[in-house]
Amino acid sequence: MTIEYKNIHEFSEQDLKDLFLSVEWSSGHFPDKLVVAMKNFKTVISAWDGDNLVGMICAMDDGVMNAYVHYLLVRPEYQGKGIGKVLVDKVHEIYKDYLRIVVVAYNEELAFYEHCGFKKADDACPMFITSLWT
Repeated sequence: MTIEYKNIHEFSEQDLKDLFLSVEWSSGHFPDKLVVAMKNFKTVISAWDGDNLVGMICAMDDGVMNAYVHYLLVRPEYQGKGIGKVLVDKVHEIYKDYLRIVVVAYNEELAFYEHCGFKKADDACPMFITSLWT
């Protein structure tokens, strides 16, 4: 297995739908919106096994101080192979001169992100407002 990493913003609806639904993310039900979102992110790095999109990381930033990882996902059958770590490392390299890179993670994801160099803030907690698209 040879994984190729690409810094691109153009994806087919089917590739995005398949990737997002593989990890049971509801946004996969809106591939047309995901295509637009990928074009609007400042940073999108994708992982490919041949013609198969197997992972991606997307980040937004303010241009100088803060970057926010919005999506990090890897197909379940490719997890545990270092792909997610490589994607995070590539974002670290892009934003190495920023003051902080922020990620909102669920408790079960903390060990992975800590392995990638993130530290859990003791004085902060994530807050969400979630709307369901109609």
